[in-house]
Amino acid sequence: MMRLTSLFFFLLCLPATANAELKLPAFFSDHMVLQQGKPLSVWGWADPGNQVELKFKGDSIQTETNAQGRWTATLPPQEASSIGTELTIQTVDKTIVITDVLVGEVWFASGQSNMVFSMNRVPDYQTIIESANEPSIRFFNASQVTAVKPQTDIEGKWQLTTPSSIGSFSAVAYFFAKKLHEELDLPIGIIKSAWGGKPVETFTSRTALSTLSPTKRLVEAAVSADANFDPKRAKIAYEARLAKWKIADEAWKKKSADTRGRRPRKPQLGKRPLETEGQPGVLFNAMINPFVGYTLQGAIWYQGEANAKPGAVPYDQTLPLLIRDWRHRWKDDFSFYFVQLANFRQPSPDPGNNDPWPLLQDRMRRILETTAGTGMAVINDIGEANDIHPKNKHDVGRRLALWALAKDYNQKRVYSGPLFQEAKIKNGSIEVRFSHAGKGLKARDHQPLRRFEIASEDGVWKWAKAEIIAPDTVSISSDEVDRPVAVRYAWAANPAGANLVNSEGLPTSVFRTDDWEDVSPTPR
Repeated sequence: MMRLTSLFFFLLCLPATANAELKLPAFFSDHMVLQQGKPLSVWGWADPGNQVELKFKGDSIQTETNAQGRWTATLPPQEASSIGTELTIQTVDKTIVITDVLVGEVWFASGQSNMVFSMNRVPDYQTIIESANEPSIRFFNASQVTAVKPQTDIEGKWQLTTPSSIGSFSAVAYFFAKKLHEELDLPIGIIKSAWGGKPVETFTSRTALSTLSPTKRLVEAAVSADANFDPKRAKIAYEARLAKWKIADEAWKKKSADTRGRRPRKPQLGKRPLETEGQPGVLFNAMINPFVGYTLQGAIWYQGEANAKPGAVPYDQTLPLLIRDWRHRWKDDFSFYFVQLANFRQPSPDPGNNDPWPLLQDRMRRILETTAGTGMAVINDIGEANDIHPKNKHDVGRRLALWALAKDYNQKRVYSGPLFQEAKIKNGSIEVRFSHAGKGLKARDHQPLRRFEIASEDGVWKWAKAEIIAPDTVSISSDEVDRPVAVRYAWAANPAGANLVNSEGLPTSVFRTDDWEDVSPTPR
């Protein structure tokens, strides 16, 4: 009781302005990039009732803090500029000057490890790193942190693209930005806020997750586990695991290098569930919410690996939920472009595969049909069988950029790989028509088309013969299937040999025409 009384007295004696002086979130800082052509939201904190003035490029905006000390101002739309300018924010007793502010295109980059994957992890990118000198491409790399409740700030700083900075940049986001910069000749700002190995649900608010029954159950389970979390018990369990690890680690050290295998992983002290990064809403609170309101052109997203497993809530429900959640909070239906999962694991030699990987890939494709303002980079040709982190990030970033260039910047070009449009059963075959064929479909390797499979009503899949019969149409048939009812393409985690591309060489997305059970070849 004595301690609480002393603390209360100490707080009363603090100056009233100690925690209320003029302050901005970390991303409103030197070298920042503002979005061109849209009203620009800027906000921060000061004493309640304080007058705040913003000055930028001849505009002067006045606002006032509310009862909680929060202020928000809106700058008028600005023209793009590569010339660094000052943004001044001031109250009666303090002035903050943000220097070298550019105006261009701002994109938010998020997801899991393949978005985190940095330039310095690929030896072939060393030449790019050493010669990097692109002051108009700038990154804000957000810290990886967790929070129980929505936060309003996050650590990080804006960096220009130089040899000393680019190594830590997201490779996908960098190549996306580089392609935009080359085509548009405008400053590009990337805000990267991503964390490896995490499901889509942790990047979505618990409020939004609670509107969908399957994800609501995830939230309820996390909240219940958090309520029952005992720090003392967690520490005792941790210390027991740590003791066992020390014994195992000492044994590992004594083994010869050729027999010891992988070193035992040191245990970590357990966190309360609502501070654990993979739990529903946790990364939204800490790493997404602080940026809500920062004026963007759009978002790029590379995630899904953590959701490609049996029993996961269908991705064509969870990702659209995240998109709606973000757009609602930003009050902006901004563009959202995502990466379809790459080919992974050993090639599958047989038809009728029921791996959850292609199922998630196909659910990603279906999001394009149900959620406006979205786009998908197909990369089932550049993955690696033994590595869930394929090193070719150049093509991933470039393919995302093609969507933006076509949809956001009105460039007329082929911007997607072929996508399934419709199927018609005709004379013992199935004719499939594709969008995004460009000047015409073709085989990447000039060989017969592969990885098409076909089935009759018995649900038994057979490899099929596929022929291009029109610039946008393929006919699929099999001597083993007299009355086909369904067709699939590239339906495997690693569909080695899949070779249907459009005139620009962009690969065709996995698809299926059946509506049979996800885990069984038997029709409903």
